[in-house]
Amino acid sequence: MRRALLITAAALLAAAPLAACNRQDGASPVRSLVKIGGPFNLIDMNGKPVTEKSLLGKPTAIFFGFTYCPEVCPTTLTDLTVWLKTLGPEADKLNVVFVSVDPERDTPEQMRLYLSNFDPRIQGFTGTPETVAQAAKAYRVYYQKVPQEGGGYTIDHSSSVYLFDAQGQFVAPIPYQSSPDRAVHQLQALLASRP
Repeated sequence: MRRALLITAAALLAAAPLAACNRQDGASPVRSLVKIGGPFNLIDMNGKPVTEKSLLGKPTAIFFGFTYCPEVCPTTLTDLTVWLKTLGPEADKLNVVFVSVDPERDTPEQMRLYLSNFDPRIQGFTGTPETVAQAAKAYRVYYQKVPQEGGGYTIDHSSSVYLFDAQGQFVAPIPYQSSPDRAVHQLQALLASRP
């Protein structure tokens, strides 16, 4: 009996440090060791060139998707709209960017039309297939064109919103369909970390 108790106690003590590794309350914008983000050369919804430097000075939430997306993108952009509304005037201190992974269809005009359905603070970036591929690679975003019957296509893609501090350093992701409370808490922590 005593041996069984000692084995159980040893197992609990060994697992205790691991519990702290899985903390998911989003309480602190601790910087990630993962290298996400980097140089890009895209255009905004007005056709103006934008780079990663265009986002410096304010924390950023960035999401990669496409305007013909049937579920993930409209859901995430609706979530972002709700989160920004919840933040109130503080949301003005945040860059929120939707980057297209479908440059063949997502022209600046198409991005502007599509994003008019969501919070007006959400900016849309697009580019050429090459510049979009470079941006996706820098941000470690997966995307792949998937042919459909009738000659059309859809795109499989990563679904997290990535958070960056005002200096452009990656902080953390907001996973797809996170609870509103958790997501808003992460954004508040990001805004509180501003210099």
